[in-house]
Amino acid sequence: MESIKSIYRIGNGPSSSHTMGPKKAAELYVQKNPAATGFRVHLYGSLAATGKGHFTDKAITDAMSPHTVEFMWHHELELPLHTNGMKFEALDASGATTDSWVVYSIGGGKIIDETTDLYEKQIYEHENISDTLTWVDKKGKTYWEYVQDREDSDLWDYLNEVWKTMQKSVREGLENDGVLPGELNLRRKAASYWIKAKSYKVSLQNRCLIMAYALAVSEQNASGGEVVTAPTCGSAGVLPAILYHLRNYHEFSDKNILQALATAGLFGNVTRKNASISGAEVGCQGEIGTACAMAAAAANQMFGGSPQQIEYAAEMGLEHHLGLTCDPVCGLVQIPCIERNSFAALRALDANLSAMMGDGKHIISFDKVVETMRTTGHDLPNLYKETSLGGLAKFAHISGEMC
Repeated sequence: MESIKSIYRIGNGPSSSHTMGPKKAAELYVQKNPAATGFRVHLYGSLAATGKGHFTDKAITDAMSPHTVEFMWHHELELPLHTNGMKFEALDASGATTDSWVVYSIGGGKIIDETTDLYEKQIYEHENISDTLTWVDKKGKTYWEYVQDREDSDLWDYLNEVWKTMQKSVREGLENDGVLPGELNLRRKAASYWIKAKSYKVSLQNRCLIMAYALAVSEQNASGGEVVTAPTCGSAGVLPAILYHLRNYHEFSDKNILQALATAGLFGNVTRKNASISGAEVGCQGEIGTACAMAAAAANQMFGGSPQQIEYAAEMGLEHHLGLTCDPVCGLVQIPCIERNSFAALRALDANLSAMMGDGKHIISFDKVVETMRTTGHDLPNLYKETSLGGLAKFAHISGEMC
């Protein structure tokens, strides 16, 4: 299993799979073909179905500037390895193709192709939480120490940059107002939630503030602002909301936060390895469910949970998002994506509380839920996997209320 750094990628929204991944691929292809006078890009499957709403074409065009880019949209075709497939073609002055490359954006900003292993170095010998928990118990350590023992020495510096970016995305999201880009004309809510929360009693105030923080990051993402994938752009508001609240209200140190990020990253990494974090592959359960699990694990560790309790909190965070569809209205990462981040953040704290009330013993393991999520995702019709052809996206379109 590779470094947890690949779970936390810093970049611009609104989508890690539809924006960050294609942009990275485009940058690499331009470097590979410096003599090209133009490019043609074929987008397949989910990338074609919701690429315009996710700004895929803009991200690629910006990355290939000042060259001209021609787009071909094939939403009814899927390439073999993943629904988020792309084919880049380099063109000469006569318009003839001089080179081509098929590449896939598989979630969280990661790209792979058919011949080259673009994954990072494998540094974890355990590929599930059960084996990791056995090692942790045997060594008397916890998850973040397990991560520290396997990562490079720059881990904490990297996670510190991640944490700084997360805080910045919360603050900027709270300061911004107005309408988000796209045909929904959706107004930002984070600032008003934050202001209204101040007037409530502490018990309600805390939950409302967490909602405001999650909305802030999600709205920044929807507007193309800089966020951290945790594990994706579409679910980027969950973990920062929890960490920002715990830092400000409970006065946890930055060191506590970074250790929690290490643990959360481990659980996200295991989910990606054994299932998927791509909404286009397994639905929103892979994105928002994983984010909730990561946030629940982070919170439980910070509140002093045992390794067993941390695993239980993460298990509940993912389990209670099983079957969640990905059906963005108008192909935008706005409805229902933004609100889902705020509800998942609250659910993460609930999972943490429930795990802390017991001793960590439970019947269904985190790994079993990951496997269930994988098979559930594969059983979901493509209508519900980031194509905007089913669910809310379909009925909003039929009613004429939206796009």
